[in-house]
Amino acid sequence: MSLNLTGRDLDLEAVARFLAGERVAVPAATWRKVAKARGVVERLLRGGRPIYGVNTGFGRLANVRIPDGQIRDLQLNLLRSHAVGVGPFLPRDEARLALLLRANTLARGHSGVTRRLIAALVALANAGIAPAIPEQGSVGASGDLAPLAHLALVLVGEGEAFLPSGRRVPGAEALRRAGVKPVALEAKEGISLINGTQIMSAILAVCLLRAQRLASTADVAAAMSLEGLKGTKVAFDARIQAVRPHPGQAACARNVMRLMKGSGIWPSHRNCEKVQDQYSLRCVPQVHGAARDAIGYARGVLDVEMNAVTDNPLVFPEDGAILSGGNFHGQPVAQAADFAALGICELGAISERRIESLVNPDLSGLPPFLSRESGLNSGMMILQVVAAALVSENKIYAHPACVDSIPTSANKEDHVSMGVTSALKLRRILDNVERVLAIEFLAAAQGIEFARPLRAGNALERVHAAIRRRVPALGRDRSMAADIEKVRGLIGAGGILEAAGSLE
Repeated sequence: MSLNLTGRDLDLEAVARFLAGERVAVPAATWRKVAKARGVVERLLRGGRPIYGVNTGFGRLANVRIPDGQIRDLQLNLLRSHAVGVGPFLPRDEARLALLLRANTLARGHSGVTRRLIAALVALANAGIAPAIPEQGSVGASGDLAPLAHLALVLVGEGEAFLPSGRRVPGAEALRRAGVKPVALEAKEGISLINGTQIMSAILAVCLLRAQRLASTADVAAAMSLEGLKGTKVAFDARIQAVRPHPGQAACARNVMRLMKGSGIWPSHRNCEKVQDQYSLRCVPQVHGAARDAIGYARGVLDVEMNAVTDNPLVFPEDGAILSGGNFHGQPVAQAADFAALGICELGAISERRIESLVNPDLSGLPPFLSRESGLNSGMMILQVVAAALVSENKIYAHPACVDSIPTSANKEDHVSMGVTSALKLRRILDNVERVLAIEFLAAAQGIEFARPLRAGNALERVHAAIRRRVPALGRDRSMAADIEKVRGLIGAGGILEAAGSLE
């Protein structure tokens, strides 16, 4: 099975299949659209009219006319001059996905590039090549110029790339490994490669795949804490959600009720004197649900963006027009990434409060810091401190980057999106929240130990067992840094959700 590149059909599920190894194919209809757009560019060039970025300079230099004999040099010089990114390289999945997204936008048939250029992008993607792309240096308009220039240099046999083995090699060697000859750029092809939002979109796509998994995983953590703290499941009743029908709220409540099915702990305290739980338990549907809805909004924006034409100028074969516009501006993606970051940030914030409830004997009714011999042992005291540190760090990262514009290119490009920064912050927040949830799982699993011989819900017992296969219950004090990373690895690999079974 292969993923057909049409410029219109990419979604997050297709992205996941590509990253898992599915190959990319280009149908004949796509090639016909590409050829029509290329024909428009070549006809207009023969007519001698100035076309931005084709036979003119760029940005502030748009009024500088380039002689016909130097048009190819113009495109190559553009890549070389713009490939000045700094910082660590993008992770492999994000860099590979940028290849796919760049090929997809060119495949729409509004960029005027040659078939050879798209075929080279697809061949690199299918060969598992990941361009070496520094993370920093994009302001998100006119697109992700610096990082996309690093990607594009590989196509011409320059720059660097990572092989599937992880070895970093010169771009020329990466092309040889993929069976691709270096591309000689034609008119407009340089600017069509670097004007666009494919770096911020690639980072956001990988983050949203993680975020979707994390939202459901947070429901599992909350349900396990609810059992460990002997909380009530009344707040998750479907009737409560129905009168405030946010979709994420209802989905979260259904998940928690499903997870607690078969619980022996819940009936044991069903008629206790406690009337209501603290908000970090009682308001889980409302907080987790809002995060789900934020992720859903970001996904909707991304679905549009992955299938959008984001370079400049744009070619319209229907009437032979080439129009300059601003589709390279990353504001929609930047805002979506910032909004998703807010939701994920709150998954961590409410999780930390549940951790505090579990380790604090005044709130839990459990031994202090979940240690049977507290005093001699500190138990999980500092795990809550670590969670607090990560949650407070996230408050800084949650500040929206998309409102922080700064003028560039001699003030010609006087408003920018900072979209890559928005996406990178989201990735860092996800890292932190995965660790916070790992700590909650450790504490909640320990809390359930104190309820024995009573058992939690059937699904939660499977999750408990999956954790215990990697991390033993805490008796005497030990360093738990490795335990946190083991459970975080289980979260990232989908092991928590696999153990929990069918969830929304």
